[in-house]
Amino acid sequence: MQGYEFRYGPHLISGPGAARRLAEVLPAGRSLFVTDANVRALGLADGVLAALPDPIVFDAVEEDPSRDTLMAAVAAGEGCTSVVGFGGGSPMDVAKLAAYLIATGEDLDTLWGVGKALGRKLPLALVPTTAGTGSEATAVTVITVGGSEKRGVNSPALYADWAVLDAELTLTLPRHVTAATGIDAMVHAIEAYTSARRKNPMSDMFARKALRLISDNLLIACDRPDDLEARGKMLTAAHLAGIAFDNAPVAGVHALAYPLGGHFHVPHGLSNALMLTHVLSHNMEAARPLYAELGAMLDPTSRDIGQQGQAQAFVQHLSRLSRAAGVPQRLSAVGIGPEHLDLLASEAMKQERLLVNNPCPITEADARRLYEAAL
Repeated sequence: MQGYEFRYGPHLISGPGAARRLAEVLPAGRSLFVTDANVRALGLADGVLAALPDPIVFDAVEEDPSRDTLMAAVAAGEGCTSVVGFGGGSPMDVAKLAAYLIATGEDLDTLWGVGKALGRKLPLALVPTTAGTGSEATAVTVITVGGSEKRGVNSPALYADWAVLDAELTLTLPRHVTAATGIDAMVHAIEAYTSARRKNPMSDMFARKALRLISDNLLIACDRPDDLEARGKMLTAAHLAGIAFDNAPVAGVHALAYPLGGHFHVPHGLSNALMLTHVLSHNMEAARPLYAELGAMLDPTSRDIGQQGQAQAFVQHLSRLSRAAGVPQRLSAVGIGPEHLDLLASEAMKQERLLVNNPCPITEADARRLYEAAL
């Protein structure tokens, strides 16, 4: 048995209404409350904000948050004693780095990459309002720089002190958001389970549990949006998938998804969903045994059809689930055409930190072919 390392950071608080407990755990003083305008408009943060003593609210976070947005949040939080990230992955990512930069005053450009942030951040609480990114569980944040390029900071210093899973906050999510973010979490689990780097028995355990929970509950959450139990299980699944990919990093699906967000502003979960089955088919030769394991787990009746059949059944199961949830299936549905293929393929090659984790190589020609298949 080979040795491995496994890490997990936050103190987890879970249950309906759990977000209202934030005021009990945060230190005295003013909090920087990082969110987005949509979350504010829906009133999801009202109860928490009312319980916090004089918070500073920064609600200008956009999808694929920019460096300028991050630095504006840092400026807004000067003098704060804690930071709360409340919303989807974008507000949580901004909150992580803001908590670090406010406390340390370090130059952001010295932090890109793995293990560069070595200082001590402000106390940080992360509260997801979607069941998808798992950002509340991870020590990585992704920021858009230069207009379209995504860069990451990955360091244990970014772990939240508290991760709060409150299913009540997800009850009003529209179906298309529930579907896309659920598929996003599914991609995290699958890519962690098949990652070429740092895959280990612990990450496998979290990935398998996450995948089973999503497979069993995604359509229930889509079809019965007020089902608190299904919503809670989806939040748990996204969190478990976050733990998994924080330790066994994601790969080709994410590498090809990022240019869709950076250049065409396709939401991250939908970007992953659009590329999922195409990349998995490309990986089939290298990852067949692992896909077969996951296929047999989700459908025990497939255990008698052999490894190839199990692996193919797994990919087909994911495709059916995505379609049933109502997720768009073609790049053309989000305004991407043949004229964009060269740009996308070239941009995907910049995601070296992700491509190195894929079970098999993805060349620029491969990327172009996969985008073409997804049109």
